[in-house]
Amino acid sequence: MEAEGPEAKVLLADRGYDSDHIRETLEEKGAAAIIPTRRNRKVQIPVDGHIYALRNRIERCFNKLKNSRRLATRYDKTIASYLGFVHIAAIRIWMRAFVNRT
Repeated sequence: MEAEGPEAKVLLADRGYDSDHIRETLEEKGAAAIIPTRRNRKVQIPVDGHIYALRNRIERCFNKLKNSRRLATRYDKTIASYLGFVHIAAIRIWMRAFVNRT
């Protein structure tokens, strides 16, 4: 959360990241924490289900990208070549929506 880059507005995470420290840090930065509470937490904090459903969509996208063995094992030595292959894999996934599979 301390890395350089644009300020996050929302953190989508699973129950493993449900801690008071993470929630307080995000609140100080002005970001919303969309983290389902653990079952043993005394006060259950409600979560916006629509926004949390986007997390599943993102995870499925990463799963499809990792079907390319080269991405999953990180064969590429440089950042530029790795990012280039990420683009190629993303285009392959994107094109599946336009190709007739029959």
